[in-house]
Amino acid sequence: MDKKTVEQDLLDIFSRKEEVKIDEDLSTYTFTHTGGKADLFVTPSTYEEVGQLIAYAYKKEMPVTYLGRGSNLIVRDGGIRGLVIHCGRMNQITSAGESIIAQSGASIIDVSRFALAHERTGLEFACGIPGSVGGALYMNAGAYGGETADVLRQAVVVDAKGKILTLCGDELDMGYRHSAISKKGYLALEGTFHLKKGDPKKIKAEMDRLTALRELKQPLEYPSCGSVFKRPPGYFAGKLIQDSGLQGTRIGGVEVSKKHAGFMVNVDHGTASDYIRLIKHVQQTVKKKFGVDLETEVKIIGEKLQE
Repeated sequence: MDKKTVEQDLLDIFSRKEEVKIDEDLSTYTFTHTGGKADLFVTPSTYEEVGQLIAYAYKKEMPVTYLGRGSNLIVRDGGIRGLVIHCGRMNQITSAGESIIAQSGASIIDVSRFALAHERTGLEFACGIPGSVGGALYMNAGAYGGETADVLRQAVVVDAKGKILTLCGDELDMGYRHSAISKKGYLALEGTFHLKKGDPKKIKAEMDRLTALRELKQPLEYPSCGSVFKRPPGYFAGKLIQDSGLQGTRIGGVEVSKKHAGFMVNVDHGTASDYIRLIKHVQQTVKKKFGVDLETEVKIIGEKLQE
C-alpha cells in the first residue's frame, strides 16, 4: 500500500487536510498510553464521510479499524495496518421527547450528565464508564447492575461496504459484553436512549454514590484498560485473581492493581506487550489454581512489534 497515494485519495473525501494523518502514534488515543502507529488515521465529521471512507477501503481491499476513546482497548506495539477511523469529532448529544440521541464519539459519561440535566433517569450506571457511546453500543457496556441494553432503543451503524443501517429491538442482539454491532463488524454512528422522567435530586444522588464507589475501588490514579476480564459464570474475576496471590504482580511496567485485582495499571512506562504478557500470566495462574478460564473483556488489536 502506497500511503501517499491513499492519503491523496482520502483528501478528496475530506474538506480539511488535518483530518488525514500518516503514521499517527496511537498511544495518545488509548487509556493505557500504549500502542504503535496507524498507517493512515482519519477523523471524519459526518456519517456520509464515514460511509465514503469505508466504501473506499472496501473497494481497495484495505483493512479498516474503528477507534473510539480507547478505554477498554490494547493496541499492540506494532501498530495497525490499513485505515484507522477515529470518531471523536462526531460527539453531539441532543434530546427528542423522552429520548436522548448521542453520536458515537460522545463520552457515555457526558450522555449520563446530559440525561441528568434533562431530568431523565436510566443512565446513572454510566456516570463512571470512561468509554464512548460507540464503545458502549459495541460491547453493551455496563456497571453497577445496569447496562446499555436496558435503555438503548435503536442504533445507527455502517456496515463493511459503507452502507448506513438502523438497528432496533432484537436486531441489536444485546448480551453480556456483546451486540450485533460487534458480531457483524459494524461501526456504530449513533445511539438513541429511551429514558424515563426522573427526580433530578435522586438522579444526582445516585450518580454521586456510584462515582464515590468507583473512586474508592478502582485505580483511577494510573493509566489502565479498565476491567480486563469478563465475569466467569459463578465467579468474580477480580476475586479469583486476588485469591491467586497475583495483586502487585508486575511484568515490565504493567502491574495487577493492588487496589482492584480486576484491573492492570501502567505504573512505569509499560508497553502493550507488557499488558499482553501479564494477561496471559494471570490466565494461566488462575486456570492452574481454580480450573477457571478467564476470558478477556478488553479488546486487543493491531500487530506485534517486528524484531
